Amino acid sequence: MTASATPTDAAQPTEIDNASVRDASAITLRNLHKRFSGDAIALDGVDLEIRAGEFFTLLGPSGCGKTTLLRLLAGLEAPNEGSLTIGGKDVTETPPHLRSVNTVFQSYALFPHLSVHDNIAFGLRMKGIPAAERERRVQEIADFIKLGSLLERRVNQLSGGQRQRIALARALVCEPDVLLLDEPLSALDAGLRTQLQVELQRTQKRLGMTFVFVTHDQDEAMVMSDRIAVLDSGIIQQVGPPHEVYERPINAFVARFMGHVNLFDIQGIHDVTVTTALGELAMEAPLQPGKHGGVMLIRQEVIELGPTVSEGYNGLDGVVKERHYRGSRIEYRLEVNGQPLMATASNLGQRLYAVGDRIKVSIHPEDVVRIEA
Repeated sequence: MTASATPTDAAQPTEIDNASVRDASAITLRNLHKRFSGDAIALDGVDLEIRAGEFFTLLGPSGCGKTTLLRLLAGLEAPNEGSLTIGGKDVTETPPHLRSVNTVFQSYALFPHLSVHDNIAFGLRMKGIPAAERERRVQEIADFIKLGSLLERRVNQLSGGQRQRIALARALVCEPDVLLLDEPLSALDAGLRTQLQVELQRTQKRLGMTFVFVTHDQDEAMVMSDRIAVLDSGIIQQVGPPHEVYERPINAFVARFMGHVNLFDIQGIHDVTVTTALGELAMEAPLQPGKHGGVMLIRQEVIELGPTVSEGYNGLDGVVKERHYRGSRIEYRLEVNGQPLMATASNLGQRLYAVGDRIKVSIHPEDVVRIEA
């Protein structure tokens, strides 16, 4: 939000010109190290650029370092080594209250005895913002994220989704350059979580503010993010847009974390043919010089099943071992050359295969992907 923005309509929020915030909010991390007692390494030489105005997600399993990285950005932890820059200013040793950063926590951290209005206004009051300006900004942000009719209610009278919006409003009303979000949707039920994912992404795009989001849910990360950083054991494994991280994971860890299960050790490579336990499969193009061994990935949604092999595809013989109904799709566990192979097919107008059926498995050469182990 900017001081010059005008109040917006709750049903039709307007685009807010936040160019100054976008220009000021780029983040640069250089060689960040963080160790805790007992020499436990939380972050191990992190280098990262977060672009101004993007929705950036830190993704990884519990204990990978993503929350520690968020706390370093907030100033709640100090690195043992390295530097941290926000908007071109080195804030490595800057205390939290002097950083233009706010955080939305998983637990909401609201005051149950206060009204929605007073919760949103709390940070402004602590900053000494005059009453008239405080009221204007509270009303503006409440309308912007559809809380205008709830301002006099107590937060303990509201739903989880409404409380999460209040926590977001309280963070945004102080007009930070960067908003940090630490798994803010994890406590919500699936339907509400999906709804707020979309609302949060829309809010970020309208504001043009830099959001840094932490989650362990790969589906959530892919829906919301401009780019994703996948972490493991304090090291960034891959950074890229969602489709790139999903379709072309850089190594087996990223592939498994993004939900891929069809991973096979490469036993040999000759020109455009790769040999694995499944058999020999043609690839789209020969590997770059020096690229040998590793792991072969086949995404389960690119596998075609039928009575014959599709023209131009690799063909394998399979047997259906399990079938799982997933609403709009069917998941099959196949056995191919003694190896398990997962395939996903649409449930709309497609033939259903039963357990025990023998079928042909078609895999296009461009979908045979070599990655590092």
